Amino acid sequence: MITYLKGHLTEMLDVSVIVEVNGIGYEIICANPFYFQDSLNQSVKIYTYHYVREDAQILYGFRNQEEKQLFSHILNVSGIGPKGALSIVGNGSVDQFVTAIEQEDESYLTQFPGVGKKTARQMILDLKGKLSFMIGQNEAVSEMTKGSSHANNSEALQEAIEALKALGYKEREIKMIIPQLKQSNITNTDELIRKGLALLIQ
Repeated sequence: MITYLKGHLTEMLDVSVIVEVNGIGYEIICANPFYFQDSLNQSVKIYTYHYVREDAQILYGFRNQEEKQLFSHILNVSGIGPKGALSIVGNGSVDQFVTAIEQEDESYLTQFPGVGKKTARQMILDLKGKLSFMIGQNEAVSEMTKGSSHANNSEALQEAIEALKALGYKEREIKMIIPQLKQSNITNTDELIRKGLALLIQ
């Protein structure tokens, strides 16, 4: 399974981007490829869902782990395929979608392209109670990054936090080093991860 790709963003197409990794170009289908336009011809990290079927293998791309998690859960809803799941993720926030599921807000869900009342009800039946943990994740990340006056620093900090979580560090451990990471004024994700690891192993 391909969890993410980190490489050189070489092209942006109507529905996908091309990322070159070690001389190989990977096409990644995205809800909105222009999310990544600031990274064109630069290094980029895109979280991916590797979708496999009999006649194709497709990579779907996301800005963060939360979007990827939401996509994989929506994909399990009866009657919704990758195209529909990607459209939902690309047209709404994770927190708002999860809240709508938990509150059974059909009017919000039917705002998404291709989602009628029947599909909205099916999503509520299949997902209610299974996504509430994601609200806590996003709130924690939001709290950790609150107060940053630099947009790039905030985005890099969020990515660094996600990477540290993926490496197995607990949320309470990460929270303890957030102030020091903010004070460092580092805007590069990789450097923030290295700084975080150095602080965590002290």
